[in-house]
Amino acid sequence: MSAIDGGAVLLTGASSGIGRELARLVAPRAKTLVLVARRVARLEELKKELEKANKDLRVEVVACDLGRREDVKRLVVAVKEKEIDVDVLVNNAGVGMMGVFDRADADKTTQMIDLNVTSLTLLTLAFLPAMVERKKGGVLNISSGFGLAVMPTFAAYCATKHYVTGFTEALRADLAGTGVVVTQVCPGPVATEFEHAIGNFTGMKNPAIIEISAVECAGSAIRAFDWGCAMVVPGLVMKVVMMVNALSPRFMRRIFAGLLGRVARKKQLAAAAQNG
Repeated sequence: MSAIDGGAVLLTGASSGIGRELARLVAPRAKTLVLVARRVARLEELKKELEKANKDLRVEVVACDLGRREDVKRLVVAVKEKEIDVDVLVNNAGVGMMGVFDRADADKTTQMIDLNVTSLTLLTLAFLPAMVERKKGGVLNISSGFGLAVMPTFAAYCATKHYVTGFTEALRADLAGTGVVVTQVCPGPVATEFEHAIGNFTGMKNPAIIEISAVECAGSAIRAFDWGCAMVVPGLVMKVVMMVNALSPRFMRRIFAGLLGRVARKKQLAAAAQNG
């Protein structure tokens, strides 16, 4: 039986997209669900929906900006004060930035690193020891295909997701034989607010052939966790893309990325000039 069933699940980034769909999938199975995000109104709306559909489910809402380390500490304290023993931690919250790195904003870059890397690490450290002691539980990290590849205009974002890949793989090795499951999800493009939030200056949308829905991504994530998988790449097309990437010599990947980088720089400079 999965640690989700009858357990307490803490889910970050639950207010929209993949996080919201994960909450909907987990709700009929869990005993307690802790929803975490900045946008409290959306969380409260989701709480009402989940409690109405699942009469025995306890739903707690915690407002938290995971890009702030003090908020992360307050979240851990709040969960303990509510006397919730977290059985499954879902690190879903994340943010991205698009643009050549020499034109990046330092404050936004720092905040992205704190959200994608630091909060994920600190929350795992806060709740993992008790799981190991109980010999049951799990950590589900929602990462990105960029954690397995590189792409120009996403240097720092790629770096944060490569951290998640390395962290998850090593953590899984650390926890071998403890009864605690660790799973990483590496999706390609997902139809969420992410594409609009990253500052896409190209005017181009993700190709429909590789983009999947948040529902499909969430479903793949939960199935992989239930089965105890180390990693899953949702979507058939992205599986093929990631396989080709893994089998391609590094020098070829560098050449391809460099060509894309030249084009992207021109487009970004043109967009900046047009916008004044």
